Order: sequence, then structure tokens, then C-alpha cells
Amino acid sequence: MSKNTNYFGIDISKDVFDVMDVGNNHHQFSNSASGFKKFLKHLDSTSHCVMEATGYYHYQLAYFLLENKVLVSVENPLAIKRFIQMKLSKIKTDKSDAKMICLYAQYETLRLWQGNSKIQQECFQITRLLSLYSKQKTALKNKIHGEKVLGNPSKLVVRSLKRSLRNLQKEVDTLESKLVDFIRIDNQELLTNLETIPGIGRKTATLLIVLTNGFERFNTASELCSYAGITPIIRQSGSSVNGRARISKIGNRKLRNLLFMCSFTACKHNKACKDLFDRIVAKGKSKKLALLAVCNKLLKQAFAIAKSGLCYDENYQRVLKTQS
Repeated sequence: MSKNTNYFGIDISKDVFDVMDVGNNHHQFSNSASGFKKFLKHLDSTSHCVMEATGYYHYQLAYFLLENKVLVSVENPLAIKRFIQMKLSKIKTDKSDAKMICLYAQYETLRLWQGNSKIQQECFQITRLLSLYSKQKTALKNKIHGEKVLGNPSKLVVRSLKRSLRNLQKEVDTLESKLVDFIRIDNQELLTNLETIPGIGRKTATLLIVLTNGFERFNTASELCSYAGITPIIRQSGSSVNGRARISKIGNRKLRNLLFMCSFTACKHNKACKDLFDRIVAKGKSKKLALLAVCNKLLKQAFAIAKSGLCYDENYQRVLKTQS
């Protein structure tokens, strides 16, 4: 904590946001342009605003503060939740949450939030829409299957469902093409290099670049693996607690699922991944555990490729080892 810094804990909801400073002064403003301007009057050069990532609600305020040269930190909601639990707080209100966020800022190491460029924002929005369309496609396919198993399915209903599925697929193809075009503007070489890794295809490579901001968000491969939620959690204590190691699953589910699908191909065509898979299975471990280890290996390979600027070469293992 800096003695000259005035921290502001901010709890944001759809319509309003509550603010608490180090002097326990509480204010509430509307989550709108007029509310942002009123809040700005309370800030000066020593102010540091801290908030948690709350879906979409925090973005407008965060960008507004950034444009007005105010220090901003957007923290992981889980980290703040654990901090509140550690403090044994029994009160759960917007005001109390703002107070605890302010307290969190005074004790924890904060990372300044830099925001995203217009291209990065576009890519994020396309990725989220593609995720929604993917779920809708699955729902339509299930519905078509459900209609077909009926004794006398309605041809009108089936044709309508298939037409909707075709139209949705056209939208997906268009968005995926546009996403690649946006990525090529800043990360053409990185996209090409990632696709040289056996097991990582275009879809996974594009998602990795979007979610990691071209791998600039992470300093080490272990941080990236933690973000994907594929790092192991070990539960052992004394002689009574000796649970099996499991992956954390605290991370990006979409990325984790894609990596798991990639691991099947990697086990066949990626020499380092195949050797790892065979070695773990030979020790009597489950194939699922071995596949998760392959996911971890793929991410480390991707990180090494991104940081080295080289294409994948299975005979040049020294690059992968030094970067992972």
C-alpha cells in the first residue's frame, strides 16, 4: 500500500455503483455517463480505483476512468471473494462489498488495467457471440434429433429447424472469417506460428490470441495454464486427508474444452505430447489424466512459440524447455 494513494473500492451493478474510500466515505452513483462525471469530481492525481470484473457492467466505467488518466485495477472476483471470506465478514450489501474491495486494495498487490484496443474489443465480442451461436446450434441439432425419433414427425417443423441451422451456420462462418481477419491485422505471424503446433488448429489458435491479447497478458506459461484451469490441485494433510489431485477448473471453460479436444490429435501427431501421454499411461494413470497433461503441454508449447517468435520444430526441444 502506498501512503500517498487514495484507494476507491467500487462495487458495480446494472444501474448503480457504490464507492468507498480509505476514509470510509460512501457514495452511490448511477452507472451512466452522468454518474461517471459526478464520481470523477471526487478523484485527483492520487486516486486509484479498484473494482472486480462483473460481466459487462464494469467496462464503461473502467474505460471512462482510463480516458481521464485515473489509475484503474480490475481484479478477479474470486480473489476478492476469498479475501472477504478471510475477513469473516457477515454482511453482504453493495456498500459493504465496496468497503471490502477498498480494504483489499490496501493489502494486496494490484495490477493496473490497461484496457483493450478497438480491434481487441471487436474480437472479444465476436468470440462471445460465437460461443452463444455454438450453444444454439447444439440446441437446434438436439431438437431435430428429437423430432426425427417421433413416430410421425412434422415435415414443416423439421424443415424450419434445418433452415434455421443452415442460417446459423452461415453466420458462424462469416464471424469466424472476420475474427481471423481482425487477428491478422496485429498477429498474423503469431497465428501462423501457432498453427504449426501439431494438435492446435485455427479455432484454438485464434481463441488463444484473443483471450491472451497476443500472449501479452501472461509472463509465464504456468500463469497461462492457471488461467485455462488445467493446473492440478493437491489435497493432502496429515494422515487422514489424501485426496486425488484434480485440475482446478477455475479458468476459461471454453479454452479448456477446446484444448481437451486438441489433446486427442496431439497424442497422435505431436511427438512431445505423445511421449508424455504414453509415459503417464505406462505408470498406471488414467487416460483422462494423461490427456489433461497433454493439454498443459500444448499450452506451454504455444507460450514458447509466442514468446520466441519461431515456428514449431519437434527436433528443437531446447526452445520449448527454456520458455516453459
